[in-house]
Amino acid sequence: MNILLVEDDSALAELTATALRARGWRVDVSATGEPVARSVQQDDYDALVLDIGLPGIDGLEVLRRVRAQGSYLPVLLLTGRGSLEDRVHGLEAGADDYMVKPFAVQELLARLRALTRRHELRSSGALALGRLRFDGSARRAFIDDAPLRLTARESVLLEYLLQHGGGIVARDRLAALIPDWNAAASHNALDLLISRLRARIEPAGVRLRAVRGLGYLIEAEEQGNRI
Repeated sequence: MNILLVEDDSALAELTATALRARGWRVDVSATGEPVARSVQQDDYDALVLDIGLPGIDGLEVLRRVRAQGSYLPVLLLTGRGSLEDRVHGLEAGADDYMVKPFAVQELLARLRALTRRHELRSSGALALGRLRFDGSARRAFIDDAPLRLTARESVLLEYLLQHGGGIVARDRLAALIPDWNAAASHNALDLLISRLRARIEPAGVRLRAVRGLGYLIEAEEQGNRI
């Protein structure tokens, strides 16, 4: 894989890059966030590992710039801030995952593999979890080979949740997918929509659960039973 690592702690950057390269991955390292948006456009990276506490523009602003130019590159945030509020801000800015320092390199490797797998599925237009399958090109969902009847809004949410399968999606990001909702009604409407979608996909062995204070997570039932 081809990784862009943005970390201003030189010792940590060297240690992390060495571990990734030992797996045969190519790693480019930047100590500042200013060149990142341009680098993402110019190079074919598989994932961006981005520290929040950077000199100059911080990691969240870097992430916003990357997303603003239309990039769907998987982004894993590194942060020394472990508070719930900081994690929510990272997810809302467009992060796919985050890790709190100090972290185990083996866990970083595993998370990067998971992120890139999800990105490959998203790019292919075919998404699957448990017995549930979503055909992005036809905008249709199936349980095994049986079509699943969904409203347009349910289809939009299901596709987005599956694209981020294994990761938590913030409530505001889901609400923003439905452009005709007004701000006052969006959260109540989202709860109702999530409840209906949850009931429709449960027969496929898929669970859609709320993560308090963060958002929603879609996962295979077997995985959910282990948590």
